[in-house]
Amino acid sequence: MWKMWQIKQFITILGVIVCTVLYCHFVMKVSHQDEAIKKLAATISQLKLRNFDEDSKKDILADFVNNGEDTKIPYDDLLIIYNRVPKTASTSLMGVVYDLCKRNNFHVLHINTTRNVHVMSLSDQRRFIENVTSWQDKKPALYHGHIAFLNFQRYGISQRPIYINLIRKPLDRLVSYYYFLRYGDDFRPYVVRKRKGNTVTFDECVERQENDCDPENMWLQIPFFCGLHVDCWEPGNNWALAQSKQNLVEHYMVVGVTEELEDFVALLEVVLPRFFHGATQQFLKGKKSHLRKTYNKVDPAPETVRKIKSSKIWSMENDFYEFTLKQFHAMKKRTLIEKRGVLQDGGQRFFFEKIRPR
Repeated sequence: MWKMWQIKQFITILGVIVCTVLYCHFVMKVSHQDEAIKKLAATISQLKLRNFDEDSKKDILADFVNNGEDTKIPYDDLLIIYNRVPKTASTSLMGVVYDLCKRNNFHVLHINTTRNVHVMSLSDQRRFIENVTSWQDKKPALYHGHIAFLNFQRYGISQRPIYINLIRKPLDRLVSYYYFLRYGDDFRPYVVRKRKGNTVTFDECVERQENDCDPENMWLQIPFFCGLHVDCWEPGNNWALAQSKQNLVEHYMVVGVTEELEDFVALLEVVLPRFFHGATQQFLKGKKSHLRKTYNKVDPAPETVRKIKSSKIWSMENDFYEFTLKQFHAMKKRTLIEKRGVLQDGGQRFFFEKIRPR
């Protein structure tokens, strides 16, 4: 038989165990409740956005985004990749992005490739994908650089980034790049460009059939969207054109055009407010609406334009441009309305009903 002191000791130990279990259960329950409250608060904040006027929406969203550097907010795993096509006003757009990143609490990282190559090696593709998807300290993030489209699914990665981009009329882009190589721009006027001292005009170059104005140099926007396959970079490849259109539709959330840059910024603010809240006002009132302007650029003569447009390369690049423009205009029409001279969200146009069980 147990002695009295053993019974008391057993009861004491049992009581301590019971109290410990109850306390742990209570702490876990409180923790779950706190988490639920946080999620509910975030949901309420989002729901409120649907029932206020535009000014109130901006105030609420600003509070939702700017809730402290150490506080995690919804969509913290969000990744955006902007594989910038050269000479499309991408520097102007990134000027706005850099102005917004601290205010909207996200990271911006530039992708700098050796010798400015646009196609990564297979090993670099793997390294890049592993880095951007696992670098938690830098999420949410927007990566930008002059690189070709990269399909993350090929490497078995479940997280797919949001792709955005901006393209330009192919001849305008070629002329801008031609003079940029000779005279530079006002963004970095001290940099010595590759063709410095060469004063041959674009018209003269076309007349002499020199390499710098060869229509094949326009073959850039198609391969940037087509991707890494060798055929993407073969000028005039019909498969590359078809693949670039397919990638644009399937993998890019928004693709704008340089000629309508302000509208592109407005659309980004509506569809990606986590990053671009306040972008339209920053673009209109800031100093970044035209951050980079090429020096001494001269519009080509009508005869020069006729010669360039008679080429197969221009025809294909222009086909891709017109395809993109059509998609962009359709997206604007479905999404934006003009209010007080500024493009804004057209508002929610769906609702839920017949919800069962009650």
